[in-house]
Order: sequence, then C-alpha cells, then structure tokens
Amino acid sequence: MPVAASAVYFLNLRGDVLINRLYRDDVGGNMVDAFRMHIMQTKELGTCPVRQIGGCSFFYMRISNVYIVIVVSTNANVACAFKFVVEAVALFKSYFGGSFDEDAIRNNFVLIYELLDEIMDFGYPQNLSPEILKLYITQEGVRSPFSSKQPLDKPVPNATLQVTGAVGWRREGLIYKKNEVFLDIVESVNLLMSSKGSVLRCDVTGKVLMKCFLSGMPDLKLGLNDKIGLEKESQLKSRPTKSGKTIELDDVTFHQCVNLTRFNSEKTVSFVPPDGEFELMKYRITEGVNLPFRVLPTIKELGRTRMEVNVKVKSVFGAKMFALGVVIKVPVPKQTAKASFQVTSGRAKYNPSIDSLVWKIKKFPGQTESTMSAEVELISTIAEKKSWTRPPIQMEFQVPMFTASGLRVRFLKVWEKSGYNTVEWVRYITKAGSYEIRC
Repeated sequence: MPVAASAVYFLNLRGDVLINRLYRDDVGGNMVDAFRMHIMQTKELGTCPVRQIGGCSFFYMRISNVYIVIVVSTNANVACAFKFVVEAVALFKSYFGGSFDEDAIRNNFVLIYELLDEIMDFGYPQNLSPEILKLYITQEGVRSPFSSKQPLDKPVPNATLQVTGAVGWRREGLIYKKNEVFLDIVESVNLLMSSKGSVLRCDVTGKVLMKCFLSGMPDLKLGLNDKIGLEKESQLKSRPTKSGKTIELDDVTFHQCVNLTRFNSEKTVSFVPPDGEFELMKYRITEGVNLPFRVLPTIKELGRTRMEVNVKVKSVFGAKMFALGVVIKVPVPKQTAKASFQVTSGRAKYNPSIDSLVWKIKKFPGQTESTMSAEVELISTIAEKKSWTRPPIQMEFQVPMFTASGLRVRFLKVWEKSGYNTVEWVRYITKAGSYEIRC
C-alpha cells in the first residue's frame, strides 16, 4: 500500500510553516491549523506520531528543531511514510553539508521545492537517492564532500539511464589511483546467563559493512563459511569442499545491490557495489554461539548493613586476542553508603547515580581471568527493609578479530574489465549487545 500523501509541511517548534507542498486537492489549506490546535498545543505531541483529525491522518516526526508533517486523506502505509521522511532528510543533509534544521531550510527554499517536486509525484514517493538526484539537480546548497577520499574524475552519466537502469546506486566512470575494498564484520552478542553459568538466552546480530574505492563498474563476489553456501558450492563443483566450521545464518537481509537471483540459485553474494561506505548485509545467529566472556558472581547479604560481592570474569576467546573497553556493572541496593575493592586488574568504584559497582578493564587478554572482591556498607534504616530484587550484572566490551558466530570471509573477489589490481582489507569485531548475568 503506497503513501498517497496529500500534503507535506515543514514547521518550526512554534508551529510556523517554513515550507509546504500540496500534492492533491483532497485536503484544505487549513490542515496545518488543525495540526497546531489539536496536536502541537496539547500534551500529546510526543506520545504518538500518528493522529487522526476529522477525515485526515497526520504522520509527523521531529528532526532537530523542525517538524515534518505528512497529511493523508486515504488509508496509507505508515511505515512507508516514515521511511520517506527519513530518506528525504538524508537527501537534504547531503545537499546542505550534513545539517538539517530551521536555518538550513530558510537558506535553501528554492532547492527544497525543486527536490520535493522530484521525490514525490502526486503524493507517491519516487527516487530519493542523493547520488542519482545530484546528477540532474545541480543547484548547490551548503555542500560537503561525499567522502574524504574523492575520485580523480567523475564524469556525469546520462541521468535517465541511471534512474531506470539496473545499477542505479553507482555512477559510471569512477577512477581511483589506488583501488581498495574495506570489509568489516561487526557482531553484537546478546546474552542472559544464570548465576550458576547456564545460558538462558543467547543470540548474535551481525552486519557486514563495506567501504569501496574502486574504479569503473566492478563485480564483486563474497564467500562466507555459511553452511548452505558451502553445500551449494560443493554440488556445483561435484566434489566435497574443505570448509572447516560452518554456520547457519538466520534472518539475512541484503543491500539492494546484491544479485538475489544469483544468490537464490548459487548461494553466493554477488554485487556491483555503491561507491563509498554502505551496509552489505545483516544477519542473526541463534545456534553455536561462541561466548567471549563467562561471568561467575557471588553476592552475600550479611545482615542489614553489609554485603560481600565477588565477581570472576574469564575470557574464552583465543590467547593471542584481547578485549578492549571492558566494563562490568554490578548492581547494589539504593541504600549503599560506600564500598571498598580488591581487583586483580583494572579499576573499580561505586557509582551512586546508577546504583552499581563499576569495574573497568582497558585491555583484557584472551584465556585469562580476573576477579573483583568488594565489601559494601549499607545505610541502616528504621523502616522495614524491602527485599532487593537483584537486577542482572551488565557487561560492555569489544573484541577485535573475533566473531561470536564463527563467521569468516573465505574469499572476496573483485573483477573489472580493465583488470586492475585491488587491495582487500577484512576486519572482525565483536561487541556486547545486551550481555547480562543474573546474580
């Protein structure tokens, strides 16, 4: 279901109309007055971004000090409307040098009207790609370079071909002195562990980030150690593949540049990449997760005024690796007065603003363990002591060159008709998502 917007308004925080565009004649010009009276002047402005007034629906979002309001008079796709707003703001920022606020709008009225005519036709969203629109809307606002590393030569291709062609995310004729590809696999580990060390819930969410500085129109092929892809490769080669450990990827989503037909038939990730930085794919892992840390806490309440806290943290990843920025937050009761610590590494202190003992370790080597012992003094109260619910221990960390899922890049091939040489860089990093241990 499309958006079918009747009007788009840009308002400041006082409710003044900065700029607006009417796409249909099924709503009156007083719609913005209804928005100001029934939404902005009430306390309901921040409660729900979708409101119905009379026969019209208002979808609104605040960006900096500007409200963007879409008015529709028919049944419309709300998610599509907000997706349009997000991408439109990204487009405006690319023209305005990275800023979008009331001043940027006032300084670029003519450019915004021209863009609004291009990105929405009779209320239906159209192409919002900055790379494509900049090919034929050449008027400049406050512009900044697209990347710190710019091509030497950027001839302007035929705009119609770019808009209607199969490769609308990349312009032709790019030339670089040094052709490089940077690939980062970034994973977040989500864990809930019992105080005895048993895993109650665990999964990994990951994404493959790429930064391409390649000349011409290259074709890339990425090989991972996923189980389905390796089995398909083995069938096509009619011989077993020496793959080592394989993993099963769940909930995989790709960037629009990936050839889905080829992926469905060959299970290979083939694509013509956009220029610069982009997110190639996202995935989730629920089986066979390699936990980077195990935490064993022991908390004893000694009467009404004392507690003993002992926490042992063991790194499970390889001995040649190390974690950075390790933070362990151990919750304590609100009536905590002070705490004294003994730690084998790092530093620990009591943070009353979050009611936690905060233990920080800058660098945590693999296959090692550290301990923290703390004596906590509590304030004695006359009132009856309420039972302490013991919130879970929370942990933060980053482990370079380690993947909790076991995902690995087997190959990254770059082919371009001119046959130039490329340099490929691959990095891995695992960080904490919601990493919690019950105590």
